[in-house]
Amino acid sequence: MNRHLITGATTPLGRALIAELLAAPDTEAILAVGIEPPSRVDLPDDPRLTYTRANLARSRSIRKLLFGPAKDLKLTTIAHLAQHRSAAAQGREAYALNVESIRDLMPMAERHPTLRRFVYRSYAEVYAVRADKPQILAEDHPLNLAPRTPQWIRDRVEADLTVCTRMGMSPLSISVLRFAECLAPDMGSQLHDYLQSRVCFRPLGFDPMLNLTTVADMARALALALRSEAQGVFNIPAWDTLPLSRVIQLAGRRAVPVPGPLMTPLYAMRSRTLGTDFRYDLNAWRFHFSGVLDGSRARHVLGFDPTHPIDWATLAALLP
Repeated sequence: MNRHLITGATTPLGRALIAELLAAPDTEAILAVGIEPPSRVDLPDDPRLTYTRANLARSRSIRKLLFGPAKDLKLTTIAHLAQHRSAAAQGREAYALNVESIRDLMPMAERHPTLRRFVYRSYAEVYAVRADKPQILAEDHPLNLAPRTPQWIRDRVEADLTVCTRMGMSPLSISVLRFAECLAPDMGSQLHDYLQSRVCFRPLGFDPMLNLTTVADMARALALALRSEAQGVFNIPAWDTLPLSRVIQLAGRRAVPVPGPLMTPLYAMRSRTLGTDFRYDLNAWRFHFSGVLDGSRARHVLGFDPTHPIDWATLAALLP
């Protein structure tokens, strides 16, 4: 019996996961959760799919969701995808959705009469990528716990660890999927925002390798994890691994190498002037050092290998 609760259901990833699950004949019910009113939601017309609006930053909303429609539908699994995507989302409100929602959601899910599986969408950005660390990142690679880490990363690390600490103590079967960055619109991709400029500055003397995924591969990995009983952390790598200079070239942009210390003020000025989301302080580590996910555990346990390369021609055509 596969009956799923999907948070963040109105994001591109949420919609792709719903389509992936509805394509499977063993999917009996899906409860899609978002913050938007139903009139503004574009989801498939399927009798197995129900949409409900809930503010997951509020504990009361989570309780009403789990012990209301989720209980009525006898849901068995949760895919938690809801998180602020923009780096501009900071402060208490962002923290409430990014981290505190998980602290409320998981204990309530453990007391739910039918829920048995919790899958959390995490990020490769939680890893500490440095010159003195391996460039191939396994699941036991150190996390970025540096005290001056920006909130956008710090919240993701704390949320990831919050889920991980319940493994083995919870009646739920728990998996954390750490995804390579998805180079697509509306996915919170810092690199996608970086490529919005026709001229892309990069640090002089550095050309790191990047591992970049697609929404289709992310949705398939999540669907496999929801159907599995395997617990633990899984890196979800991407088909495309290529240097930053090649990414810029394939996107039809012009690369201009500049001294590293100029990168932060240049992109801070761009953000203030144009209202863009890319912040160099969030990306300095990967603009200097390579960090590619080792996906062997996901391959052996979940049966996942990336199969969808980025369509660079389409991506370039959609950029301004």
